[in-house]
Amino acid sequence: MDSFEQVFEAVSAYCLERMSATSHKLIIQPLTPVSLSGDTAVLSISSDFLKNTIQEKFSPILEEGFAEVLGFPVTVQVISLQSMSSGADPAVPDPTTVLNGPRSYTFDTFVVGSGNRFAHAAAQAVAGNPAGAYNPLFIYGQSGLGKTHLLHAIKNELAVTRPNYKVEYVPCESFVNELIAAIGAGQNSGNSQAREDFRNRYRKLDVLLIDDVQFISGKEATQDEFFNTFNTLFNEGKQIVLTADRPPREIRSLAERLRSRFESGLLADLEPPEYETRVSILIKKASQMGFPLPNDVAQYIADNLTGNVRQLEGIINKLYAYRIMDNVPPTIANAQAAIKDVFHDGEKPLPVTVDKIIEEVSRTFNISVDDIKSSKRDEEIASARQIAMYCIREITGMTMEDIGKEFSDRNHSTVTHSIKKASERMASDQNLKYMVEDIIKNSKN
Repeated sequence: MDSFEQVFEAVSAYCLERMSATSHKLIIQPLTPVSLSGDTAVLSISSDFLKNTIQEKFSPILEEGFAEVLGFPVTVQVISLQSMSSGADPAVPDPTTVLNGPRSYTFDTFVVGSGNRFAHAAAQAVAGNPAGAYNPLFIYGQSGLGKTHLLHAIKNELAVTRPNYKVEYVPCESFVNELIAAIGAGQNSGNSQAREDFRNRYRKLDVLLIDDVQFISGKEATQDEFFNTFNTLFNEGKQIVLTADRPPREIRSLAERLRSRFESGLLADLEPPEYETRVSILIKKASQMGFPLPNDVAQYIADNLTGNVRQLEGIINKLYAYRIMDNVPPTIANAQAAIKDVFHDGEKPLPVTVDKIIEEVSRTFNISVDDIKSSKRDEEIASARQIAMYCIREITGMTMEDIGKEFSDRNHSTVTHSIKKASERMASDQNLKYMVEDIIKNSKN
């Protein structure tokens, strides 16, 4: 295998075969591979709570997976980004030092154009005067346009200008997963300390940066917790910055009280970069990686890739790899070869997998993937299964027979009936309709 990332993908697949899909999603998927040195694999996770859970219960299966994939014993070390951001454990490797990592996301490395100028200026204003400029700041736009970059730019700026501030960046899915884990820990042990620790972590911050907040939609308990966290921070004069793939009004199953909070500050959108900005992004990115990019090559790429910043960065990474591994300079011919991969992997949307749709339904209705796929007939499980079938049909256009195979080999008539029931429920329940619309949109991200 060519990289540690690919090794970890194989390890993750190994774990998925030996644990429930829900546990895998909550525990294994949020892990980020950091480094493999000798017989030690370092992985990072967002919080101390999840780190401790993995070390106590899941290290053995991870080490089994590494041994199976690599062919020799490996010790797994899990580090917490929460501890690292507070300086608690400076001795462990820092995953943010990798190329293109959060440390490189600054306002200086963000290329400004007409489509992102307003959002960039708003983020700078927030970093310069937390809770005094725009609060909350809500940045929205399609994937790959720089939302995460701006969040990290705010965090990195504050680390320099206000080092005593408690600043937390967290993807919304991690927030949801941590809350579910905390609730589960309390239910299993009868001790509410895990829930209290979760609340203390987020409600005692100076600045909270939440990425992809659209994933909070449809989850009543999570929205309640987030609403209370939001209010606590806002009422204490703390800064909140949120990003999403669409404006609050288009997150259909978002609670009205949250929507009104999100819209009470400043909304700033990000649009795809125009030609001149694309050229600037390409040249600046190449310069940051230490090699010159000829103007004709940059212009050729900008002419042929119009989607988003992430695609442009992907091309530069490929050209850099050509240069390092094969000692080949960036040329239009090499750019053509690199673009073929990006057109295949990025320009044309990847097909949405059935598993991703079912996972999104699972997250929304708090029903495990295994139960949704099972033959259980409990009303809540059956209802979630009907919605899952409806969404799969809407998104993929699969035949009823093929959909049935994903759900314990149900027959054509059963699937047809389930989809019909889901449609009828949506017609009479506006909130359910909004939830399904959000499931479909989130599944396509």
